Amino acid sequence: MTHLAWNAKEATIGELAERSGVAPSALRFYEREGLIASRRTAGNQRRYSRDTLRRVAFIRTSQRLGIPLATIREVLELLPDDRTPTRKDWARISECWREDLDTRIRTLQRLRDHLTDCIGCGCLSLDSCALSNPADELAEQGPGPRRLVED
Repeated sequence: MTHLAWNAKEATIGELAERSGVAPSALRFYEREGLIASRRTAGNQRRYSRDTLRRVAFIRTSQRLGIPLATIREVLELLPDDRTPTRKDWARISECWREDLDTRIRTLQRLRDHLTDCIGCGCLSLDSCALSNPADELAEQGPGPRRLVED
C-alpha cells in the first residue's frame, strides 16, 4: 500500500490511484483522452503533479452528474498547464456549466415530480399520465422522450 504525503509535489500512478479512489487503468484512460497529464521519468514511469488529484476529483464528480468526457475535456483545457489552478481558475470554469447544470436540475426535478406515482404502478389513467403518447403524437416534436425534457 502506497501513501501520498501531504507535501508531495508529484505522485506515482499507484499513489494517485489510491488517494483518488480511481483505478490506474482509468487514470491511464484519462491521460490518453487528454483529461490529465503526466511527465515521464528516465525509467519511463508516470509522475503526476499533485494538482492532478483535484482534476481527477472534478472528472469523477462531473461524470456522476452525467457530463460527457468530451465536455469535461473542453472545460479542463481552460485551466493553466504551467501552474496549479487557483480558486479563481476553478470559479471561471464552473461558470461554463452553470446554465447546463441548472437545466439538468430542472429536468431531474420534473422527472422526480412526474414519476413518483408512475414507476411500476400499472395504472390505467392514461389521460393524466405524463408518459402517455397516444398515436405517437409527440413524434412531431423530435426524437426521444419529449414530455419530461426541457422545454
